[in-house]
Amino acid sequence: MSLVERDLDPITFEVVKNALDSIADQMALVLMRSAYSPIVRDSLDYSTAICDWQGRMVAQGLTTALHLGSFPFAMRNLVEKQQGLMRPGDVFLFNDPYGSGGMHLPDFYVIKPIFLGEEVQGYATTLAHHTDVGGLSPGAIAVHATEIFQEGLRIPLLRLYAAGEPNETLLAILEHNVRVPRKVLGDLRAQVAGCYRGEQAYLELLERYGVPTFWRYLEAIQAHAERVMRAEIARLPDGTYRFTDFIDGLGEHPEPIRFQVAITIKGDEAVVDWTGTSPQVKAAINAPGPFIYSATYVPFRCLAGRDIPNAEGYMRPISVVAPAGTIVNPALPAAANARGIVGFRAMDAVLGALAKAVPDRIPAGSEGGATNISIGGLSHGEPYIFAETVMGAWGGRPDREGIDGAANLAANQSNQPVEFIEADNPVEILRYGFVANSGGPGRFRGGLAIVREYRLTADEGFLTFRTDRRAHPPFGVQGGKHGTPSWNILNPGPHQRILPVLPLQGYQMRRGDVFCHLLAGAGGFGDPLVRDAARVLADVRDEKITRDYARSEYGVVIRPRTLALDDKATAALRQKMRRRGRARRREDTHVAHFDRALADALAIDAGPAALDGRKRDRPRGRRQTPRRSGSR
Repeated sequence: MSLVERDLDPITFEVVKNALDSIADQMALVLMRSAYSPIVRDSLDYSTAICDWQGRMVAQGLTTALHLGSFPFAMRNLVEKQQGLMRPGDVFLFNDPYGSGGMHLPDFYVIKPIFLGEEVQGYATTLAHHTDVGGLSPGAIAVHATEIFQEGLRIPLLRLYAAGEPNETLLAILEHNVRVPRKVLGDLRAQVAGCYRGEQAYLELLERYGVPTFWRYLEAIQAHAERVMRAEIARLPDGTYRFTDFIDGLGEHPEPIRFQVAITIKGDEAVVDWTGTSPQVKAAINAPGPFIYSATYVPFRCLAGRDIPNAEGYMRPISVVAPAGTIVNPALPAAANARGIVGFRAMDAVLGALAKAVPDRIPAGSEGGATNISIGGLSHGEPYIFAETVMGAWGGRPDREGIDGAANLAANQSNQPVEFIEADNPVEILRYGFVANSGGPGRFRGGLAIVREYRLTADEGFLTFRTDRRAHPPFGVQGGKHGTPSWNILNPGPHQRILPVLPLQGYQMRRGDVFCHLLAGAGGFGDPLVRDAARVLADVRDEKITRDYARSEYGVVIRPRTLALDDKATAALRQKMRRRGRARRREDTHVAHFDRALADALAIDAGPAALDGRKRDRPRGRRQTPRRSGSR
């Protein structure tokens, strides 16, 4: 135990620690059950946290991991500016990334100081992604915005409630500057309700233990979190580990956007340096500082396991260098509403670097992060906005397959149920499922790609989206192959239009138009030729891969009529493939199989790669895939 913990009761310590986690989760449940919009209620794009009297996070709800490191920035700003000015009943609201500790404009922070008498004893904090904040396009995820002033309402640190009384002026401004005020104001009230639940439960703990004793346990939680993280970092080999990854780029003729990370491990501390990362861009994907800190912390938090508290103390041994003016730390007036993709790619880059330090503990690349899709306009004279995040596929792991249809590591969110989408919006879901041959081959294959197809049933709609991982698909590790590319297709078929991953425009849709989005398939872990043949057979029987794919990528021969394994032919084929080095020389054969499978799934004559009319390039940057020295 640390000095602050030696005279504390270990049982009470566990009770208090778990009670704080429970409070954060209770806040999350209240928020979810009270929310009006699907992006909060069904996609679960929100977070909750409890902070101590100094504004330091001591617990976070089981919600969006990429929000994890943002609360400290927001709280430092609030405490610095409002200390001594807060009164019981105050509730604060802000979203501005430049000066208020926000991450992007759709994410509203609602924070309630918790008073016992006249003294602040803690804070109940919530963050939720709102359906609309005004700006260029419905849903506020317009990649083509070139400055933050085009993206919607910038809210500095303001009182939403002052001494318990609502700020009617602020509420009126919000109501008149968003397209769907009922959903926005409803979600805002849900955040306030979550804060009130957090306040109530936190005060119950305070009254149970008394202020001096309770403060000591809060300090002990911070110290414990720091100690556990330092011990985890100390287990990593000292050295500097580098990794490079890319976002495909912007518009019809994209140029790759570079993520360069160097992680230096020295004893029980880590320095994560983003020097060499691309400069900020004139598009909405720039990620303000708090978000990149979150993306940096998440992989270390995953390494530390489940026992470490979600308290700010675990961040202390991790230093982050994010050069100003880059895509990971932009300067005003850089646009940022679509910044999520930068956070996901930054986390992938950190995982790639850590894989060089501990290759047997890090998975292959995931689907690349959540896709954001928005369709908005007028239906029967009323504004509507359909907005959702779509994920997911995990990369192959050191001891098991990647997961099909799971939330991304960085975002504990959910794909919206088809029935809810169709009930709330003039949108019909034509297709939702997995695509065969899409997970990267490996000893443990990557998770399968998901296809989602939307048909507009209103007279008109304006489509915007944020996607990635086409030219730079998810990486494989330890000899596993990379995953398969993402696609955006307007009106699939012979006359389909292939849309960019990050378009510098929105697209007008008419009644009956179809938008098809395909997530990337995740990368594989380990040599595909040592994968258990029984697992390959099971995937064929489940129609996750085809027989030809099993033969080409895994060297597994399956009899066509009985779908039984031919052990003798499999052994001979694998020996032949190893001798010829085929698994390494023909790295991209699985992508051709995937393209044919996708064409079959969409009932078109050829897959998007063929109909796109452009030569498929080998994925740039793939040489950065982490491999153990001497591996296949």
